[in-house]
Amino acid sequence: MEFDLAIERTGSGCAVPDGRTRQRVAQLLLERGHATAAELAAVLGLTTHAVRKHLDALAVEGLVETREPAATAGRGRGRPAKAYRLTDAARDTFPHTYDNLAADALRWISRHAGPAAVGAFAAEQTARLEERCRTAMDGAGEEPLARATALAEALSAEGYAASASAIATGGQLCQHHCPVAHVAAEFPQLCEAETEVIGRLVGTHVQRLATIANGDGVCTTHIPARQTNRPVTGKSSVDNLRTRES
Repeated sequence: MEFDLAIERTGSGCAVPDGRTRQRVAQLLLERGHATAAELAAVLGLTTHAVRKHLDALAVEGLVETREPAATAGRGRGRPAKAYRLTDAARDTFPHTYDNLAADALRWISRHAGPAAVGAFAAEQTARLEERCRTAMDGAGEEPLARATALAEALSAEGYAASASAIATGGQLCQHHCPVAHVAAEFPQLCEAETEVIGRLVGTHVQRLATIANGDGVCTTHIPARQTNRPVTGKSSVDNLRTRES
């Protein structure tokens, strides 16, 4: 889950959302069902104001909603404290058993049909992603970095929280979230198929430098600069050698 808007840097040079505090807020709401800002602050050791800022940000993102406070007999004067709870969208971001089911299915395929069958399955799954991204990238042009930027937008729409940037040696595509990271950690064929898709979509050979599935903070893909032919400005070394020999 990536709740916090603060940014930190990883060794790969890509920005990673630092969501520790908001993850803790969300986890508490998940465990309790609902809670006030003051109740959350007491558990987290923060001020109510600080917690309320996180709750407001989560509400803007559609991850938290307010709950009408229940009437309490004998309550003193003043309006009852506002209670918060997670939305269905926020609950969907927490781990499910789907990863376990997917891993079990791939283990079965590998056991009965071999690793090549796992690779074929991964290629078929990423082919659907490729088709959707290619449609979204229509009109991006032929330049690899421009296509990488369009691809980052398409992948973000798919839930990968992607970004693209220019670097000295070409371009860099960063994916801050991987929907299948836990399964891909055991079956690297998923990452390999995805890398091939990225290469086809940007129109050049690419290289994976880091993956979330391998324990890195970000999936980082290097996109080399397109080579240009240098104009001939003089004789080649072979021509010079022949001239001296003659």
